[in-house]
Amino acid sequence: MARPRSLTWRLVSRLMALQAAMLVIVLLLIVVALWGSGLLVSMEPGDEAIEVLRDAVTRDPTGHIAVRETPDVARQRALSADFWFLIRDRDGHSLAQGHVPAEFAGIGSALDAVGQARLGWNIGDPPRAPARMKWVGSPIGSVQILTGPGNAVSWRQAAIATSGIFIGVILPIIGLMALATLIVTPFVVRRTLAGLERAAAQAGRIEIDRRGTRLPLADVPLEIVPLVSAVNDALSRLDDGYERHKRFLIDAAHELRTPIAILQTRLESLELGPHAARVLEDIARLSTLADQMLDLQRVNRHVDQFSTIDIVAICRKAVADLAPLAIAAGYELSFDSAAQRIHMRGDEGAMERAVGNLIQNAIQHGGRSGSIVVRITPPATISVSDEGPGVPPQHRERVFEPFYRLDGQSRGVGLGLNLVREIVRLHGGSVGIVAGEAGGACVTMTFSPADTNA
Repeated sequence: MARPRSLTWRLVSRLMALQAAMLVIVLLLIVVALWGSGLLVSMEPGDEAIEVLRDAVTRDPTGHIAVRETPDVARQRALSADFWFLIRDRDGHSLAQGHVPAEFAGIGSALDAVGQARLGWNIGDPPRAPARMKWVGSPIGSVQILTGPGNAVSWRQAAIATSGIFIGVILPIIGLMALATLIVTPFVVRRTLAGLERAAAQAGRIEIDRRGTRLPLADVPLEIVPLVSAVNDALSRLDDGYERHKRFLIDAAHELRTPIAILQTRLESLELGPHAARVLEDIARLSTLADQMLDLQRVNRHVDQFSTIDIVAICRKAVADLAPLAIAAGYELSFDSAAQRIHMRGDEGAMERAVGNLIQNAIQHGGRSGSIVVRITPPATISVSDEGPGVPPQHRERVFEPFYRLDGQSRGVGLGLNLVREIVRLHGGSVGIVAGEAGGACVTMTFSPADTNA
């Protein structure tokens, strides 16, 4: 199964990638626009040309300034047909080649006290070629070189300039945006999914005996509303199916009780010979099965119908009611409580059936001899122990399953302990089987202290 991925980090990573891509695209669009408009020449005007001219400057036989046509000079001329330069020395000699823009033609003498300068225009002015001026040492001494490339910079120069902009401007912006995304996105996701978290918490509280629960749609993101609505619709269908199943079991159990009672009455009036006791036991078994099926449905009541009950009084009554049956079966039935009263929230009838089922189970499986002890200890623990063969450890969980019988020859129907577990679960407690102090089995029902008030 694929490992779930964090929505927060998927959003963070994708937003960061999108931001970086958009900034790079914007940078490239700016560079292309500047390149196409000719404005990119302002990024590095004349520096390379000045170096080339410095090495090529010389004097002719008359002492005037001249420029040798070196390969580098030829390459500069090849880059642009508009390549121009103006070279002056401190003696007043000068040399101009190319079409020197009028605004730069007489500016050299005004910059004699300036070592170097970049000459251009303000943003918003009509575009024109910039210029670069610099006093440099040359083979003929100190000269002032004023030149303009007359064309856009080369792709290599553009790449260098673009890299500088990316590292100096775009990269810090990407870092700040990434930091903001890392901080803000998890907060936004948590706030946005708060409604979904509440729906998930509500889903975690759904139980078989708390039907009718629906997931809240308040504050759930619009994109997730269809999923939550579909879950609510499924819960409605499950509730309807459960109610139909419950009604069927109740109706079936009620329908069974009447013919069983009639059959039992008729059999008791007949002479059945030596098999009469066995037949009557089988009829009683069917009657018990119908009663326990009804009991299983009765215990599925909502906890808001609970009231304050005294489990000491409930257990004392169950012992008194079943004492004749236990004595007739050969047992000594005793009751022991460490408190006079122990109160808890619960269903009195259901708790009485649970205690009665445990006593009947001990009577049936306790070996027809010894003692059966019903003991209550604070805060709210009820145990029923016998001195029979006990329950092997590997069967102590399975005996609570419906219709599971440890002994295939048993006359029981296998619903008694299952009914006990359902009642205990309804009351928020736990039930288990351990070995008794005198051998046999000890079934203990323990309820949470939060559900009790001793």
